[in-house]
Amino acid sequence: MRKNSLWIVLSVLLVFAFVMAACSTPAEPTQEAEPMEEEPVAEEQAAEETMAEDTMKACFVYVGPIGDLGWTNAHDVGRVYVDEKYDWLETAYVESVPEADASRFLDRFVVEENCDVVFTTSFGYMDDTLAAAEKYPDTYFVHVSGYKRAPNMGTMMADFYQIYYLNGLMAGAMTETGKIGYIGAQAIPEVIRHINAFTLGVREVNPEATVDVRWLYSWYDPAKSREAAESLIATGVDTLAFTEDSAAVVQVGEEYTTQRDQPVYSFGHYSPMAQFGPNSLISGQLVDWGIMYEDILTKIHLGIYNLENMDTVDYWGLLGGGWRFGAPSSVELGGEFGEPINPIFEEDLKAVMVEDPVLGEMSVYDLVFARIDQMKDPAVHFDPFEGPINDQTGTERIIDEQRLTYFELTTIDWFVEGVIGEPE
Repeated sequence: MRKNSLWIVLSVLLVFAFVMAACSTPAEPTQEAEPMEEEPVAEEQAAEETMAEDTMKACFVYVGPIGDLGWTNAHDVGRVYVDEKYDWLETAYVESVPEADASRFLDRFVVEENCDVVFTTSFGYMDDTLAAAEKYPDTYFVHVSGYKRAPNMGTMMADFYQIYYLNGLMAGAMTETGKIGYIGAQAIPEVIRHINAFTLGVREVNPEATVDVRWLYSWYDPAKSREAAESLIATGVDTLAFTEDSAAVVQVGEEYTTQRDQPVYSFGHYSPMAQFGPNSLISGQLVDWGIMYEDILTKIHLGIYNLENMDTVDYWGLLGGGWRFGAPSSVELGGEFGEPINPIFEEDLKAVMVEDPVLGEMSVYDLVFARIDQMKDPAVHFDPFEGPINDQTGTERIIDEQRLTYFELTTIDWFVEGVIGEPE
């Protein structure tokens, strides 16, 4: 009886187990997982889209040829620097654009070439750049050397007035005739400011010296520069400075010094020019636009600058910093980078002594470097445009202990005492 009962119980349990097994989901056979193709493809496409969104095209409008050895050449060196450094950046440029024809090229850069940022590198482009900024609110614009801005348009300038003043100190010390020449490209505030600063330096060392200005009305014209230089030399000028985008003036000085036994000293402009005047070029002005382009473009790329706050972007590069005090300086004294003064003229400059009311008696050579330290200091202990300063008619324009404001410097239209010529 017990055996029959046990058999019945076991049979019921066995049936129950089969029923449960039948109701459960059948197990899948064990196999290697198939590769998931769709998800990686989607991730790769998303990454590519993100990279595409992060790329940027910056375009540059140049007033002269890139091989001019002056202003435009220096800008293009800066463009190449940022182009080679950043994979997310693409650049394009157009050279020798007449200032009256800028709007056509601005339209082309925005509409046809899809430029995200457009740099215009001449004062005469200012109004057309502003008009383009208003016409294309989704494009960034940066104008070099101007003062007009908009929500999507900033300004930048690596300015040389401090450097020109320093070169003026040396010109005043080196001239034998007291007659110095200046060949100016265009009568705009930037060039007038530089001529004035240069003259202030000259007359600080040599109060009776004069600076005779000849206008070219062209940014790049080596033939006219040579003609103007030789015309000035014929009047007794023995030292030359200039704003023109070639080395013609330096070459004329070197020819007179080495071939005619008539020393004519010069100062380079924007690009390294020592090679063209090893026996006659004393110093010059040098610029590194690359560090300024880099700072602006990276901040646009990171979203720090946007299409609504570019009117607050106004870089003013001086000895104290490229865009603010403490930042790398975009300007440098010298005929070539790393050499502030041609070594062959150091002893001559050390032999000329001057008396400064604050620094006391020192050589012009030492004064140059003392002034650099003063102007680099955040307190700016010295500025060339500190009064009292008269204009060329003898009228006081800057009163004692007053300095020109930034706006006054960028809009100046008058010459200081000691300049021969008209500021127009």
